[in-house]
Amino acid sequence: MYKIIEELNLDDDFLFAKVMSDKEICKQVIEKILGIKIKYIEMPTQQKVIDILLDSKAVRLDIYVNDENGTIYNVEMQKAKRGNLAKRSRYYQGSIDLDMISKGEDYKQLKKSFVIFICTFDPFDKGRHLYTFENRCNEDTSLLLGDETKKVFLNTQGNLQDVDDEMLEFLNYIEHSNDDVASASKSPLVKAINEKVSLVKEDKRVVTEYMTLLERDREKFQEGVEKGIEQGIEQGIEKGIEQAKLEVASALLDVLEDDMIALKTGLSIDQVRNLRKQAEEKH
Repeated sequence: MYKIIEELNLDDDFLFAKVMSDKEICKQVIEKILGIKIKYIEMPTQQKVIDILLDSKAVRLDIYVNDENGTIYNVEMQKAKRGNLAKRSRYYQGSIDLDMISKGEDYKQLKKSFVIFICTFDPFDKGRHLYTFENRCNEDTSLLLGDETKKVFLNTQGNLQDVDDEMLEFLNYIEHSNDDVASASKSPLVKAINEKVSLVKEDKRVVTEYMTLLERDREKFQEGVEKGIEQGIEQGIEKGIEQAKLEVASALLDVLEDDMIALKTGLSIDQVRNLRKQAEEKH
């Protein structure tokens, strides 16, 4: 059910956050994705949590950094294909802006920002490796709104010739993060990332942290099973089994992706997606 740390690829949130905590690698990845040059980056936090209002839905960001101009870069790893990805990017963008304003900034001083999703699936089913969105005028597409926001989606499963070889090698490494792939790559970036991956996986402190998180996840899974079983006894075997599955699935929404929850509980993927939608609506 769970992978040991040696088996993780870069598409795993835990490994991705650890590798991207390296300032130089993080800077090079952002530069490659956006085709820009950055002098340096500041890393206020990894997996930054934005929780502005008591009743609002909190946002946990995988990677949140600033450059020398104050530009904000939010980079997210996304393994499961969900219908709300576009609106999630909108919510993240808005939350980042509100977070800046909540610190006393006037809205006119909002910094340029990028929300970047690295996906192991095609979010728009167009075969592109790279999709970039910014606000333009419908009547005159040469006219930009000028709000200085962009949303970028990378796709490891693209099939068009729309990016260079180094980007293709980087995207391939996302899902195949091992020495063989890195050795066959001509990309200095991929080789640098692979070195960091190896160091992370060999760090005993990181291994301990990962195992602690795994144990927490297992406990959460077991709690869901036990709670479902108790309800099953009270409500009847047939109804209880179904309820147990739903309880377990609900407990796992913050731990596993929808397809894995469906596989482990026996629920249909539509049932799991509906549970997630209900959970998001409650927030």
